[in-house]
Amino acid sequence: MDQIANKNRKSEKTNPALKRKEYEQKLRKLHVELVKLQEWVKREGKKVCVVFEGRDGAGKGGVIKAMTERVSPRVFRVVAMAAPTEREKSQIYVQRYVPHFPSGGEIVIFDRSWYNRAGVERVMGFCTEDQAKRFLSIVPAIEKTMVDSGIVLLKYWLEVSPEEQTNRLTARIDDKRKIWKLSQMDVDSYTRWDDYTRARDDMFQATDTAWAPWFIARSDNKRQARLNIIAHLLSSIPYKKVPRGDVKLPKRSVARSKPLRDSLRIVPEAD
Repeated sequence: MDQIANKNRKSEKTNPALKRKEYEQKLRKLHVELVKLQEWVKREGKKVCVVFEGRDGAGKGGVIKAMTERVSPRVFRVVAMAAPTEREKSQIYVQRYVPHFPSGGEIVIFDRSWYNRAGVERVMGFCTEDQAKRFLSIVPAIEKTMVDSGIVLLKYWLEVSPEEQTNRLTARIDDKRKIWKLSQMDVDSYTRWDDYTRARDDMFQATDTAWAPWFIARSDNKRQARLNIIAHLLSSIPYKKVPRGDVKLPKRSVARSKPLRDSLRIVPEAD
């Protein structure tokens, strides 16, 4: 039995799902703090990189959406990369990720990252065992270089139980709004739970370092997981509130409004 998944299920029994109203109240307070973080990162020119990994259906997209829905996309930049092109396959493995690393004043969020090599590529046979092991041996040094350059690097693994993963993937089949989330790769990966567990554990063993540790978030309770991760991220960065003066709208004069021309194309009301 996967020990992390087993602990996940026990945790969910003692932490029932939050009611929507309570969740939204707590999330609203965290959004205020995320805006403070955003303004501090901009003013101080800080560089923050947040990596989200986890099994299919673990809730990475939901966390990222909750984190970014009230902040500026110019500061909070989400990177969700497609499969590598033939040109990218010929490059040094991490090369295609480097241009997306944060510059001063940016918070970059990776919805899956260079750790694809340690997970899906290894399990599904898109790389050799030697390539996967080589990656695991060198990535701590790469991340040490990132941190030494001034990047705040936070790595989150979202852990979902096998039962909840089945529920969520099934829901994607039944809901036409979510069917795009279920790829053939997800279907093919579904039967390889134990393979992914071994790959995950190897990844933790090799890359859970003092300068870039992994943080595991149990995500069967989606709303609580979102709150937990955002609160943890905020507590991990020593940001301060940026002073701002009172904002007041100035007076203005508006000429008497004229009706729009009949020739303009007006968007009709939806049914």
